[in-house]
Amino acid sequence: MSNSSIVENLRKEIENFKAQIKVEKVGKVMEVFDGIAKVSGLSDIKSSEMVTFLNGETGVALNLEEDAVGVIILGDFSKIKEGDEVKATGRILEISVSNNILGRVVNAIGAPVDGKGVIKSEKTYPIEKVAPGVITRLSVDQPVATGIKVIDAIIPVGRGQRELIIGDRQTGKTALAIDAILNQKGQNMICVYVSIGQKDSKLRKLQARLEAGGAMAYTVIVNASASEAAALSYIAPYTGVSIAEYFMDQGKDVLIIYDDLSKHAVAYREISLLLRRPPGREAYPGDVFYLHSRLLERACRRNEKYGGGSITAFPIIETQAGDISAYIPTNVISITDGQIFLETDLFYKGIRPAVNVGSSVSRVGSSAQIKAMKKVAGTLKLDLAQFRELEAFSQFGSDLDESTKRQLERGKRAIEVLKQLQYAPIKTEHQVAVLYALTRGFMDDVPVNKIKEFEAGLTEYSEQNAKTFYKEVKEAKMWTDKGEVELKKVIEDFKNGWN
Repeated sequence: MSNSSIVENLRKEIENFKAQIKVEKVGKVMEVFDGIAKVSGLSDIKSSEMVTFLNGETGVALNLEEDAVGVIILGDFSKIKEGDEVKATGRILEISVSNNILGRVVNAIGAPVDGKGVIKSEKTYPIEKVAPGVITRLSVDQPVATGIKVIDAIIPVGRGQRELIIGDRQTGKTALAIDAILNQKGQNMICVYVSIGQKDSKLRKLQARLEAGGAMAYTVIVNASASEAAALSYIAPYTGVSIAEYFMDQGKDVLIIYDDLSKHAVAYREISLLLRRPPGREAYPGDVFYLHSRLLERACRRNEKYGGGSITAFPIIETQAGDISAYIPTNVISITDGQIFLETDLFYKGIRPAVNVGSSVSRVGSSAQIKAMKKVAGTLKLDLAQFRELEAFSQFGSDLDESTKRQLERGKRAIEVLKQLQYAPIKTEHQVAVLYALTRGFMDDVPVNKIKEFEAGLTEYSEQNAKTFYKEVKEAKMWTDKGEVELKKVIEDFKNGWN
């Protein structure tokens, strides 16, 4: 080959050469301890931006100080050493989302931990997002049927509501939430269960229970277990709500359970104190209210113009000795649209679910109930309120007039009817039939200790024989005169045969 052709080839190569410059923001680890790294050299990093360490672990920039950045490490920090390189990714913390996530157990950063392989996904969602504004929202008037009589009748929950479940440990808070998930079968509702700082053994039992009830087909479990770093417990609820938002953006209804936000606040307190943020009341940082408000405000019901869909949130808070005036409980009560208060005394008396109807409230009220339930539940609330007043009064006096005695007896039966077994949610139409029999006085002469037996028999008998009534409640959400006459006759026939 001649010199001229070599020169010509070289000239072509030089003309075609394009320099590719890759800019990386790199810092160095100054110190590392307890899942926290202090990093220097990342002067223009953003808050909540992801960083990567030499050993492949991910971190999130949380504290932006003058001379250093406080990074929380999402994983094993034991292999990170002082002097290691840290690279900024330029991306805010995000997780992969797809329809394939249904039926899976993922960790706080959305990676599968159930041994069923990789979750194929093409989309990512940031875990922090501004909550939908007032203009995009719709008022809450569609019920979430939990299958729990005391909730559906007296403390109704609507799609897009945030209803707090609050009580001491071992009072059945998680059981209520799991019952609500089990009852969503066939209700066109996707469920997300976020487990924060719970034991792995508890989560495995819970997963097995959901699988046995066929609920895992429409459920996602996000797990930040007690054995993992506090950073993962802090991130987990935001990951859960991002998964819920992915489904809401498709116009679907989602139920999300945060179990529990007390542990979430404790994890955030731990991180904040390690990052040397100033402590406030009960050593929590000053922005602990914002921690929960920006999470729970993302639950809403959107109007059709903005894509429809809803997220209903059931945050759980654990109290100490029933003290709902502590810092975190009062914060979350003020953010949510009502609370279901579970009481230890009621639990040990055998009233389960141990809901204190007097202290519990739904700020959406009966607008989140079907007409039929509204009709039977209105008188039930009154019966229970009168019973509570008269019960205290009747302890002092033995001579009670007939109407007072009647109200006391009705109240005793109402409390018995509202008792329910765990993991046995009840269909709305069954609830309506039983509560109709109770509030219309058909159970007044049934002995209190036989109420549960009577209720079970009546449910079975009425479903077979009051087909018109059941059809009306199912389809039209209210009975007609014809349906009511049929139900009354069926109840009387059952009573005659039962006695």
